[in-house]
Amino acid sequence: MTSHDPLLQPPSLWTRITEALAALAAGESLSAVFAKLSSPPERTVGFAIAVIALGAKLAKSDGEVTRSEVMAFRDVFHVARADEEAAARVFNLARQDVAGFETYARQIGRLFRDDMETLEDIFDGLFHVAMADGQYHPLEDMFLGRVAQIFGISERSFRAIRARMVPEADRDPYDVLGIDADAPLEDVRAAWRKMVRDTHPDVMMARGLPEEAIKIAQDRMVAVNQAWETINRDRG
Repeated sequence: MTSHDPLLQPPSLWTRITEALAALAAGESLSAVFAKLSSPPERTVGFAIAVIALGAKLAKSDGEVTRSEVMAFRDVFHVARADEEAAARVFNLARQDVAGFETYARQIGRLFRDDMETLEDIFDGLFHVAMADGQYHPLEDMFLGRVAQIFGISERSFRAIRARMVPEADRDPYDVLGIDADAPLEDVRAAWRKMVRDTHPDVMMARGLPEEAIKIAQDRMVAVNQAWETINRDRG
């Protein structure tokens, strides 16, 4: 029996993503496809499709898909040589135009409706794509604002994620930690510790994120720690 036996070598993430998109192309409804992704391990495919499909449409929203935005996907998802063709098909299909992003967002919101943390992880991934070309375009802000509404992400959480991910945004450290500026220091410390704990790779993988997607959390961790250090220093 060879190493290519499917019993020994399960389909790659990209193969499973391609199969899900092929089902859509064959006429299967979006809700039916996403219903199959509602439990592990296919939940990982759901997360990947969310970042890829919405991220590609986001990249197109400002009028042009740049090479840096395409490369942003490779920062998040490792693409093995054997999967490059499948990955290219996924990217090209997803970035054709902006039309339909709200439909994807609604289905993704339903898929993770009981898991707001994963929806915010997806949102971090979208900001990673938005910032890949070094600019945060007003049309990208409108796109992300609408996705946030569909996901049920609060305005405050949206500001916090934007503050963490967009260098030129007004990075209020309290917004980054999602806590009131007049909160006791112990409450601020507790909020910081929770965010650090929730961003731990083991915790994120337990939520069904692909191992490669943990890279999304790197910028978040830097901003969270900087926010805590700023507040702690300012309060003496």
